[in-house]
Amino acid sequence: MQYKSVNPVNATLLKTFNSISDSELSKKLIKGHEAFLTWEKSSLDYRSNLIAYIADLLRKDVEMHAKFITLEMGKPIVQARAEIEKCILLCEYYCEVAPDFLKPIIHESNAQESFVTFEPMGLIYAVMPWNFPYWQVFRFLIPNLMLGNGALLKHASNVPQCADNIEQLLLQAGIPEFVFQNLFIDYDQSDKVIGSEYVWGVTLTGSEFAGSKIAEMAGKNIKKSVLELGGSDPFIVLEDADINEAVDVGIVSRMQNAGQSCIAAKRFIVHESVYNEFLDKYTKAAQALIIGDPLNEDTYIGPIARDYLVEELQQQVNKSVEMGAKVVCGGKRSSVGESYFEPTVLVDVKEGMPAYKEEIFGPVAIVFKVSTDEEAIRIANDTEFGLGAAVWSADISKAKRIATQIRTGTVAINGGVRSEPRLPFGGTKKSGFGRELAELGLKEFANIKTINVF
Repeated sequence: MQYKSVNPVNATLLKTFNSISDSELSKKLIKGHEAFLTWEKSSLDYRSNLIAYIADLLRKDVEMHAKFITLEMGKPIVQARAEIEKCILLCEYYCEVAPDFLKPIIHESNAQESFVTFEPMGLIYAVMPWNFPYWQVFRFLIPNLMLGNGALLKHASNVPQCADNIEQLLLQAGIPEFVFQNLFIDYDQSDKVIGSEYVWGVTLTGSEFAGSKIAEMAGKNIKKSVLELGGSDPFIVLEDADINEAVDVGIVSRMQNAGQSCIAAKRFIVHESVYNEFLDKYTKAAQALIIGDPLNEDTYIGPIARDYLVEELQQQVNKSVEMGAKVVCGGKRSSVGESYFEPTVLVDVKEGMPAYKEEIFGPVAIVFKVSTDEEAIRIANDTEFGLGAAVWSADISKAKRIATQIRTGTVAINGGVRSEPRLPFGGTKKSGFGRELAELGLKEFANIKTINVF
């Protein structure tokens, strides 16, 4: 297998990387384990200083790293810069809070003294996606390095330069060789990594199909796993909502990164009293978005990262329309290029249509009309996914009550769903399990050890 870096704008081949052999992989696993045995004994201050230096190096070269994101998967350059800035904040956050989070916790018991410690486990293997090629890696990597774990990365095959850049960045910052390794491996070799005696945990961000395969292999080998999978996030707009603000936030939540985000608002569930106003304003805002070259500062909608994803997106829209859905705007590939899809708004979407039941991974917003809060909650929960949701209302108490009834890992009230370092992030149902970020994310791959003194 080859990892190919291809510009999605014009299909230009930028660079290729060959997969490593099984024997090379075995050597890397051994080297990784040996490096971990030294790394776990290093002081928290030492690890924190290196991670702070990673942040400094990123800040120095924001433009370079952002450009690699844009060239490899098509994210508009302004959004790519924001992704790098978010990685910097993550590093700085854990440098600040990790010492407190990792302090032993004293408990009362029948022993003279009882306390709980949080210790590293070993090598953690991560399978990461292309849509946020730096952020997704950093949100698994930095907490685990801070804890004292080693890390292995299998990145998506279309962002190999981003993967290689991250590895070189860590080496430049002084992270000892083999503590973190990028692995150019094929899918069969991934099973070998999970089955290795040197690997103690597995984390994946990706599709439901990939998650089930990884979880199966992790379970077979009795390895801790964390999965962040797909989403079909509801965005509920009640009759007393600030419509202008809801539209502004809803556009960003659905359309940034050309809609290629698990936590994007995908299903807009709007009370009938404000439905027409919301639909009209949302449609006009979607049509005003600039589609074009992602290296242009004014571009908001870049290309879809992979050809087959554009085809899949078109099929989902076409099939839904054949079954009775209506296109308010968009609905097809853009004249800008074959890899671009127009910002799209669909209405009259019913049960059984692809747009109702499947994750739509592109700039397609689905707008539902409801007459009651109960109907809004029912539609919001009528999905296999449970990653995030948003509720918009001037009545915060009511919004909170509704939030407790939506089966997701995150609910935003009068805002959009996003991941941020200070809050745990993850899903439920077929959106996965486990948490990243904040204190819980730092401890997901910790050996939580109880020590009793009698």
